[in-house]
Amino acid sequence: MQQEWKISNPLRKTTQNQQLLLPLVKWFWAEKIIYLLVLDLVVIIIGFMLMSGGKSDDPNVFNPDEVYSTTRITVAPIVVILGFTIEIYAVFHRSKK
Repeated sequence: MQQEWKISNPLRKTTQNQQLLLPLVKWFWAEKIIYLLVLDLVVIIIGFMLMSGGKSDDPNVFNPDEVYSTTRITVAPIVVILGFTIEIYAVFHRSKK
């Protein structure tokens, strides 16, 4: 009876930590969550950029039209909330598989 020798490739061996993380990595990339998370980050940044501004050259002059504009008071918070909603959807999204 002959003994079979198996030659293992040391590059193919995975550690226990890699075996634990592999399903998580596959799930993360397979579900395209990264694209949704990047999208919501961009939307949130746009919302905060819309809220910024209103600076006056003279600190003694107050311009209520700049500070209380519709963009800063209404549109920007809606855009930020939309970004956070996309983020919640991305975290809780399940595939149809």
